[in-house]
Amino acid sequence: MRLEQLDYELPSNLIATKPAVPRDQARLMVVHSSSGRIEHHRISDLPDHLDATDIMVRNRSRVLPARIEGSRVDTGGRVSGLYLHSLDDGSWVAMLKSNGKLRSGLSIQLGEDGPVLELLGRDGASWIMRCDRDQTAEAVLQSHGKTPLPPYILSARGEEMIDESEDRDWYQTIYARESGSVAAPTAGLHFTCELEEALRIKGVSFLDVLLHVGPGTFQPVSAPTLDKHQMHREDYQVEKAVLDIIMATDRARRLVAVGTTTARVLESLPESNPGRDWSASTELMISPPWTWRHVDVLMTNFHLPRSTLLALVAARIGIELMHEAYAIAVEKEYRFYSYGDAMLLL
Repeated sequence: MRLEQLDYELPSNLIATKPAVPRDQARLMVVHSSSGRIEHHRISDLPDHLDATDIMVRNRSRVLPARIEGSRVDTGGRVSGLYLHSLDDGSWVAMLKSNGKLRSGLSIQLGEDGPVLELLGRDGASWIMRCDRDQTAEAVLQSHGKTPLPPYILSARGEEMIDESEDRDWYQTIYARESGSVAAPTAGLHFTCELEEALRIKGVSFLDVLLHVGPGTFQPVSAPTLDKHQMHREDYQVEKAVLDIIMATDRARRLVAVGTTTARVLESLPESNPGRDWSASTELMISPPWTWRHVDVLMTNFHLPRSTLLALVAARIGIELMHEAYAIAVEKEYRFYSYGDAMLLL
């Protein structure tokens, strides 16, 4: 698949800088892949477009306040970055950015009197560092980290001031449990308790899987073709009871994947039921043509051009219909990206 097939023009004013309030009042474009019909609704209308026997599968990963903002102890120069994960010895792995050159041995202080991070060395494009606090990385980040909003949101905000506490609430699904993601599974951000209850009353049931979203999820493709692009690796987990339902050979109920991360988990599952809890990693790229094994319906936000997420949408409804839907979304001024509106791909 050529990279230009994943391109489209988006006016900057359509990049959402905060979510709809309440969340379920965001717009919902319903796309019928078989007929090409496109409808316009609200997220709160979701029960009207699902069957009573449908099963919604969601990613329950919780977003860490993984954005780092600090200063060099020696010069006071500003350093920013993104915490990625911790190693077995407790050291951190993070992506860092600074106007000055970083090197091993430098110390970075978070905030005015926060913890100090000592740079130990490089790990590819990332840095390994040690924190001087006798706390877990999650505990330090909860008090001194910030919500890891994508750069395009921060840029689109300009001078708009939004309190960190609001972003921490907005950039988290209501069903998030285990912490580990450095980006939100954004399709799930639209759910409210009221919407969940309406879906349950309809008869829709829910299953949860776990995939901690890494920083590569939203990166544009830089290679000229998709087959030259190196997908990021992400770990996922699915409990046996959930697998038993997903992989039942006589399944007559539709699986509705909430978000592309959930879709990747479902399509990455082994061919046969392992009969136990399943933990693995995936580098799966889903692009046209794709034979879907488990996903029957996909709910997803509007994605960046030239991204693997847009390729996944094209794999679901076809390249031509994907371009038509996105052109209509721009024309009708849908809100795009992480805090934006959503699509339901039937």
